Amino acid sequence: MRILAGRSIATRLVLSSLFWSSIVLVLAGLILSALYRQTTERAFDDLLLVYANDLAAQLVSPDPEKREGSILGDPRFEIPLSGWYWQVGRVEATQRDMRSSRSLVGNTLPSLASSAPDRPFGETRKDGREGPEGRILRLVERDIDLGEDGRYVVRVAGPSDEITATVTRFNTALVVTFSLLGLGLGLSTLLQVRFGLRPLSELRRSVSSIRRGEADRIQGAYPGDVAPLAEELNLLIDSNREILERARTQVGNLAHALKTPLSVIVNEAGETAGEGADRIREQAMLMRDQVDYYLRRARTAALAGTLGVSTEVKPVLEGLVRTFDKINRGRGVAISLSCPDGVRIGGERQDLEEMAGNLIDNACKWAEGAVAVEVTVHSLRERAIVRIAVEDDGPGMPEAARSKALKRGGRLDETKPGSGLGLSIVVDLAGLHGGGLMLETSGAGGLRAVLQLPGDRGE
Repeated sequence: MRILAGRSIATRLVLSSLFWSSIVLVLAGLILSALYRQTTERAFDDLLLVYANDLAAQLVSPDPEKREGSILGDPRFEIPLSGWYWQVGRVEATQRDMRSSRSLVGNTLPSLASSAPDRPFGETRKDGREGPEGRILRLVERDIDLGEDGRYVVRVAGPSDEITATVTRFNTALVVTFSLLGLGLGLSTLLQVRFGLRPLSELRRSVSSIRRGEADRIQGAYPGDVAPLAEELNLLIDSNREILERARTQVGNLAHALKTPLSVIVNEAGETAGEGADRIREQAMLMRDQVDYYLRRARTAALAGTLGVSTEVKPVLEGLVRTFDKINRGRGVAISLSCPDGVRIGGERQDLEEMAGNLIDNACKWAEGAVAVEVTVHSLRERAIVRIAVEDDGPGMPEAARSKALKRGGRLDETKPGSGLGLSIVVDLAGLHGGGLMLETSGAGGLRAVLQLPGDRGE
């Protein structure tokens, strides 16, 4: 379970299926191998018993020539030390009283009978014993009572390694067969898992389409156990949209409620002369900037990470470049743009316009003749990172002053227009979107502002 923790459902299903299938196949293989060995040994013993019965039949034959003649036509009993042997002799007989196959070449077969004097006579015994030249034999021994002619013991033996070789061939075939069977089971399990989990993959793609803004709801028909989940997700998306719509309405109402009184105060102060009126007008303008700042921040915080919201970067920057190019045409400031097609960020268009617009506006204020906007895409931990660099050829900014410029209201030069909120707004908006802003020295000696934002996951 620790190995499977954190893995996908498909991986867990496939690995668990392969694990238990392997256990079942191994156990089945061991059982079949044991059963086949028992069957092979039983068949081998039955063959030896057939030979022993033939010998016994010849012993009880009334025909003396048949009793003394050649017995068992199997040629393996004629080959010296072949492992196939038979031996017939009286109970407690000497070696001269025994008859044996030519393959024994003067050797004797071990006895399986108990040495106890009261052992039962007439039984058939089977077991393995060491024979000539240390070879392990499978031995069958049978007692024969011929009445007045005495009691005899018939022994027939065959090599145990033939049983082992047969079982080994069977085990090899079994391993190959079960390996192919296991491979087939693994492939069929993989196909079943992929087919069974396909509705979840389709659901994931539908949710991804909603997050990228390509769809409004989860569409399509799903199996009965997945359809309730899709419906719940649709309800969650609808509820999220309603909450965001209410947040937009509240922010708009608050903006209208505050801006109108402030505009009245500014207008009244403008119609009144004197130092007090100027101070009132200045503070009212500052209040309006602060209200705009916090309203934008509240709006962005409410919309940050919203499902189904993404923005293509290039059209927004092209519109901003055209606007600021017209505004600064009289100052001789040229604005260039380098941005690949199709680059998207997760967030609304207004937020990107706010952040990039503040950076371009700030660069145009300080530039002597050129402003460059460049967009690049990088990968960080399997996530696309969009970097928007805005640089100018102005006087630049000392490193010690850069941290102050990023703070709210931090103005380094009072001769330039503005409230000192531009860069701080960019910092706050970028932070709400999971990005950031860095200030560097440009190649022309001016300031280079690098806005870093997470790219849309569909990229």
